[in-house]
This record gives sequence, structure tokens and C-alpha cells, in this order.
Amino acid sequence: MSDLEDFDFEPEEDEEPRRDPKVNDARNALEEFFEEHSSEVFYERQLEIIFERQFFHWITRKALYELHEAGDLSLEAQQLNETVSIKLYRHKRHRFWKRQAAEVTQLVRAFSAPPFIRALGLHGELMFDAALPSEGFMPKGKNITAYAGQTWTSTAHNLDRLFERDGVIYGAEIKNTLPYIPLKEMRTKITMCELFGIRPLFIVRMAPKSYIEEVRQHGGFTLVFQYQLYPHGSEGFASTVRERLKLPVDCPAAIAQGTIQRFARCHERNPR
Repeated sequence: MSDLEDFDFEPEEDEEPRRDPKVNDARNALEEFFEEHSSEVFYERQLEIIFERQFFHWITRKALYELHEAGDLSLEAQQLNETVSIKLYRHKRHRFWKRQAAEVTQLVRAFSAPPFIRALGLHGELMFDAALPSEGFMPKGKNITAYAGQTWTSTAHNLDRLFERDGVIYGAEIKNTLPYIPLKEMRTKITMCELFGIRPLFIVRMAPKSYIEEVRQHGGFTLVFQYQLYPHGSEGFASTVRERLKLPVDCPAAIAQGTIQRFARCHERNPR
């Protein structure tokens, strides 16, 4: 996982080339939201996640862009560091926003710091390393670029983990990130699994239904765990981010058993 993976604000490769009619629904929902929160400031990724149960991230992003272009929302960019900025939206009537914008930016800067991003990635992997064996999925390898006599050389990617149960090998990608896994990366990992003759497994905080279906069509499974997992000792910080930014972050002692059991039931329905 790259240090600033959560903060790529270029248009995503999965974005529809034509205007999706759901953008109109997202615009209406966002207009209502900003009327109710007319004295607050929100950053773009935050709004994508707040509305992710209704709209794909790229739909919310497009709706925000259109509302700003129409003059219904005000937009300011704030620098996180020398090369990365975030987009802050507010109601056009909100005049005294600068202190709030500074507070939001400070929080985002804190959890986008490269050491913390690396800690998130490692912690997510370790949490599922510990949880999956409870349902019989045993670790068989890490950072895999070769398996069963085949070697992946097309890109610099690897598979985070191999897990095995009942003779079935899963090539796992674990993404403890707020945004979706990039579509191109997901497809690359599926192709790697096909080369190795194993099943793809994507363990992610959230994924759109279209991604989940594409993985299923390739014989794989997407395990969604909903909350970004903060490292142990970060309970206070997680609480601040969750309460101030309304983001789905948590600091549990272990992965909920029900989450792993969902994967186990899927495996049992398709054991070969």
C-alpha cells in the first residue's frame, strides 16, 4: 500500500465515462445534507464515505463537482503536504468556515502521515492473520509473486497472503483503507490468481457491488469489514476521527467472529 493511497484525488479509472443518472439522486441527497449541516465543513473523501451506502464513491464525487459548478456549494483546497491537497466543501451561506477547515485539515493530515498509513496496512494484515485460522483458513505464504511453478512478472504487484482450507488456496489482498481498492489493481490481482490457479480473496473495508460481482465471476470472494482498523493504542484518536469526521474507523481487539464466519459459509457452499 502506497503511503498516500487514501489521498489520490484524480478521477478514478472506475468512473463512468457517461453521466450516470444516479448523479441526480446524489445531488438531491447532498443538497438536503448541506441544508441540514449548513454551518459545517466536509472534505470530499469524507462525503463519499458518509453516502457510500446510497451511492458509489465516484457518483458522490461527480455530484459534488456539479453542485460546486452550479454555485450551490463552495469549495476550497487545503494542502496536506507539499504535493497533496484535499477538497473542502461547505454550504454557500457558510461564512465563518476557516477555523473548521483548519481543524478538518489537521485531522486528515494526522491520519494521512506516511508512518500511520503504513501502520494501518500492517495492522490490517496482522488482524486477519490472527482471525482467519479460527475458521480453518491457514496461512501458507506472504507477499507472493510465485506459486505452483508460475511466476508473476508483468507488474511489481504481489499477493498479500495465501490461505488454505479443505485443499483450496486463496490469494488474499487485504486493504485497510477508506477508499475502494483501485479497479486496475483489483483486476491485476485477479489475473495473478488465475495464473497461479488459486481463488482470489479481497478483504476490504468497503467495495461497490460491481466489484464484488466481478470477483465472484472469477471464482473469488470479497470480505467486507466496514470499519477501518486503527492500531492498538489509537483508541482515543479513532474516537476523535469517528466523532468529528463521521468516518467508519475503530480500534477493536479482534476481528468480529461473524465477519470470518461469513467467509466460511461462502467457502462451504463452494468448497472446490
